[in-house]
Amino acid sequence: MVEVPGSVGTTASLSLRLGQTVLAFGSLLFMTIGVRFYQFTAFCYLVTIMSVAIPWNLMLAMVDIYCVILQQPFQKPRILLAISIGDWVVSVLVLASASSAAGVVDILRSNESSCPPTICNRYQFAATLAFLTWFLSLSSSLFNLWLLPSLI
Repeated sequence: MVEVPGSVGTTASLSLRLGQTVLAFGSLLFMTIGVRFYQFTAFCYLVTIMSVAIPWNLMLAMVDIYCVILQQPFQKPRILLAISIGDWVVSVLVLASASSAAGVVDILRSNESSCPPTICNRYQFAATLAFLTWFLSLSSSLFNLWLLPSLI
């Protein structure tokens, strides 16, 4: 079996998962602390998806830690298929939520009376962190998809 760097069970995958978790948590933190995000559906969607992405990535980080400690590659094709599908679903949802939040921030910035600059900056930073989360999530998805044919 070929070991693909960044696929489940490697240290690269562990760092990608921890990066996704930290960025998703940062996005969630900037969106929810001290602002009224619930006034806009796109922001509620971002909070919901980040709340789904954090446990998903933490669970897979634990799988990576287990595989790295045992120094054993992950070789279960059906579970890897489920992880790959889950990664793609989470990746698409994170992209959709980041895009919708960025679109609402852009509309709010064009109408300066509805959003003070400090609040809009927080919304924008949360959307930026969500895009970075999506980039790392897409990377994990592609690495796992790359590994899948070698296991079947």
